[in-house]
Amino acid sequence: MTIQELKIGDSASMSKTVTETDVYLFAGITGDLNPAHVNEDASSKTMFGGRIAHGILSAGFISAVLAMKLPGPGTIYLGQELKFTKPVRFGDTVTATCTVSEIMAEKNIVKLETICTNQNGDVVIKGMATVMPPKN
Repeated sequence: MTIQELKIGDSASMSKTVTETDVYLFAGITGDLNPAHVNEDASSKTMFGGRIAHGILSAGFISAVLAMKLPGPGTIYLGQELKFTKPVRFGDTVTATCTVSEIMAEKNIVKLETICTNQNGDVVIKGMATVMPPKN
């Protein structure tokens, strides 16, 4: 969607169940092999009581919403503020929702509230994205 088509309150979402394979592939791609993510024995002794997904893996679902749904293909990601509020565990279904909160038409910039929830409705990430929607 172009900036002229967007309205305050427009919203889009996507959901993904996070698997052990997702976490291991992400760890291999990024090099983030923190035991909290890949070592059951070590992570069982942490405050989480077991392995958790990388926070940035779940934040990637926000990127997918912005790139594929709202504003959609051609969107340029300029920035993201994130607060990780709860861990995402293997088998959790994360829903990323992006909602237009500010439109700066003269600069072709849009700000969107970004929230990720798990299958229980618990907020696992909240933040704000700044993007440039496509011009055409």
